[in-house]
Amino acid sequence: MEKISKRFLNWASILEESTRVQVQMTSEMPFIFPHVALMPDAHLGRGCAVGAVLPTLGAIMPAAVGVDIGCGMIAVRTQFRAQELPVERKPLREGIEAVVPVSAGKYNPGVTREHTRTRIQELEQRADNAKFDPATYAANWPLQLGTLGSGNHFIEVSLDEEDRVWLFLHSGSRGVGNKIAMHHIKVAQELCRKWWINLPDPDLAYLVEGTDEFWAYIRELRWAQHFALLNREEMMDRVVSCFEAWVGADVVESERINCHHNYTVQEKHFGKNVWLSRKGAIDAGKGVPGLIPGSMGTRSYVVEGKGNPLALNSSPHGAGREYGRRHAQRTFTYDQLVKSMEGIEWSGSKEFIDEIPNAYKDIDVVMKDADDLVEIRHTLRQIINVKGD
Repeated sequence: MEKISKRFLNWASILEESTRVQVQMTSEMPFIFPHVALMPDAHLGRGCAVGAVLPTLGAIMPAAVGVDIGCGMIAVRTQFRAQELPVERKPLREGIEAVVPVSAGKYNPGVTREHTRTRIQELEQRADNAKFDPATYAANWPLQLGTLGSGNHFIEVSLDEEDRVWLFLHSGSRGVGNKIAMHHIKVAQELCRKWWINLPDPDLAYLVEGTDEFWAYIRELRWAQHFALLNREEMMDRVVSCFEAWVGADVVESERINCHHNYTVQEKHFGKNVWLSRKGAIDAGKGVPGLIPGSMGTRSYVVEGKGNPLALNSSPHGAGREYGRRHAQRTFTYDQLVKSMEGIEWSGSKEFIDEIPNAYKDIDVVMKDADDLVEIRHTLRQIINVKGD
């Protein structure tokens, strides 16, 4: 851990100067208490760095929560081991791609399964309780439930250190969550202009606790976070069904972990109740299970939190980008991507060059930096990867 200032503590040994400057600026906002904790996978983000943990008193910055509200991970450990799996892996990958829409903007053709409808009904009731209609943001939001999206979202079948099979998945609140976030970022910016508040960055605009705008954001934020959690549950149920058809036997789940890494909750830190926003970080309270994915072709981790108070009981959420998407596309080649995916069943799409492991921080360095934040329970290596273009 590196102490940058009274209000900025850093765990990242790989850190661009632009990211450091951005977080220093964020840490100087008057409502930060007691300090910003920067995780090992941190990189430049909108308003505030991805990988920042932000405790605030009396205010929330919507852009510092993130635009993919509730984005996170889910993992299931099955009873199967590598030697029990069919040799041909392509049928499982294609089966998953057939039941989980995997690209941006391509939603479910129809919702027919009973538990899918049940989850939608739950979200409708929660929206009623939150006093808003999600259809005002996305008329087709029910069709977004059970969809993966694109970018760094993925579905994987992996093996741990004992060759036990894990099903692993990364996604968030999809288009409806993004539109909720963008709306409230704009509201915060308009209010700050109205109140003649000078900001070092427009994306550090904030909502003041006690105002109608603040509580509207909190209600809709919580709804989007739950949508993201149910979205992962819905997809995982479909992945489990595909896996069962592939192996010809039912899955007995030994463990299921579902955790956010873009979200806000109320927690107590250093004697005060704060709004804690983890923008690219997971809850690493003592004994709390968590998931830290690597990039395509690299390891992922099942972890347990150590409850480090200086880190605000948080840890990294993944490898963290070193190259922006366009920079990665200009820097790396398709041949390099193919080589990095040796031994893994994947679609072979050239669209994934920006997701090549070289575009991300070294996950081994990230996990070494996180040594005082989490304990590694399992190390996973992928054998099947599903992504959206």
